[in-house]
Amino acid sequence: MIPLELSVVEPLGKLYARPWADAVTGMQIDSRRIDEGDLFVAVGGGADFVQHALARGAAAALVPEDPERALAAIAGTVRDRSSARVVAITGSTGKTTTKDILAAICEPRARTLASEGNFNNELGVPLTLCRLEVDTEICITEMGMRGLGQIAWLASFAKPDVAVITNVGPVHLELVQTVENVARAKAELIEALPAGGVAVVPDDPLLEPYLTRDDIDIRRFGPVREPGVFDLGARTIALRTNFTSRHQLGNTLAALIAADALGLDLEDGELHVEFSPLREQELSLPGDVLLINDCYNANPLSMRAALAHLAERAGPRRRIAVLGEMAELGATAPAYHREVATALDDAGVAEVVAVGPLAQGYLPNGRGRWVATAAEAAEALRELIRPGDVVLVKGSRAVGLEVVAEKLTA
Repeated sequence: MIPLELSVVEPLGKLYARPWADAVTGMQIDSRRIDEGDLFVAVGGGADFVQHALARGAAAALVPEDPERALAAIAGTVRDRSSARVVAITGSTGKTTTKDILAAICEPRARTLASEGNFNNELGVPLTLCRLEVDTEICITEMGMRGLGQIAWLASFAKPDVAVITNVGPVHLELVQTVENVARAKAELIEALPAGGVAVVPDDPLLEPYLTRDDIDIRRFGPVREPGVFDLGARTIALRTNFTSRHQLGNTLAALIAADALGLDLEDGELHVEFSPLREQELSLPGDVLLINDCYNANPLSMRAALAHLAERAGPRRRIAVLGEMAELGATAPAYHREVATALDDAGVAEVVAVGPLAQGYLPNGRGRWVATAAEAAEALRELIRPGDVVLVKGSRAVGLEVVAEKLTA
C-alpha cells in the first residue's frame, strides 16, 4: 500500500498505535492476515482481535465509529495518491471472471493489481484499493450490489476511469423489484465516470436511458459470433483461450475492449486465464467422468449459460445437472425456477438433482430427484453417475454445493 500517515486515520475512531509508528503500509480487517506495518480495522466483532493484530505486527489498529465510512475514507485517500488507472467491473453475472480475464490480459503489459476473489462490496473494494503501490499502473476492481445506491457509494471513493458492465439480468429482485431497477443500479457506475472516462457496455435496451453523456467514450459490445475472433470495433483480435464457453468469450470481448481503452498493446495469440475458485472448474473423476464445478453462485442468466456450456462440453456424452435453488429473486422466484426446467430440456440433460425448496420448480411432473441439502445431493449423484458422464454442479452460494465436489473427489 502507498504509505498512509496515522494522522489521516486517527479522526476515524479509536486508534491503538505502536509507539514507533507514524504511518501504515497495508490494511486488513482479518487479524490473521496481518503483515508487519499493517493497519487493522475492526469491523463487526473485530474489536476483540485488536491485541491479536498488534501481536502479529500491526503498526496500528482502528476501532472505527462507522466501519464502512472509515474503510471508504482510508481507501479513498490511497486512491487519491495513486496515478493508477482504475477499471471497475459490475454486472448481473460474470463480474469475477471478467476481472480474471482482464487481469490476465493486463499483467504481462503493465503493473496490474486485481481484486482478490470476489472482493466486490463495501469491505472488499477498500481492501483492494489499499493494495495500491506507488508503481501500480492498472487497478481492476469488481463492484457488486444488493440494492440501489451501493455501486454509487463504491465508485465515490474508487473513482474509476473505465467502467465495464457485463450484462443486466434478474438478480437481487427481493430488494430492487424489477430488472429495470437492476439496470438503474448498474448504471450508477457510468454516472460515476469522470469526463473523458470510458464505459464498456453490452447492447441492452435497458441501459440505453443511461448512455446519454457526451463527455465520456461509450463502447458497446455484442455476442462473439466466431469463437476466438473478437471484434473491438476498429479492429479484431484473434485469441486461442484455455476456455470455450460462449458466455466467457463474451466476457473476454468486454475485457479486451477495456484493455484497448487503457491503451494496451494487444495482439493475436494465446490467452490463459486462471479463474477464481468454483467457477467452471473442471475435475476428472474415475470412469472418465467430467465434473464441471460452477457452484459459486447462480441466477437465471448464469444458470442458462451454464447449461448451454454443459451441452457444448459434453457433446455426445450423457449429461447430468445438480442444481441448487436461486436466491434473492423475491416474488418472481417460482417462475424463474420453472424457466430453468425448459433450459434443462434444451440442454438435453438426462438426469437432474434439484437441491433446496425452490429447486422443485426445476422438476415439472416429478422428473428427476429432489433433495433438501447439498450432502444429500452428493449421495444422489453417486447413485446416478455412469462412466463417461459429464456433470454440472451449480446453485446459489447459500446452498453450499461445493460439498458435492468435495465428497466425490475425497
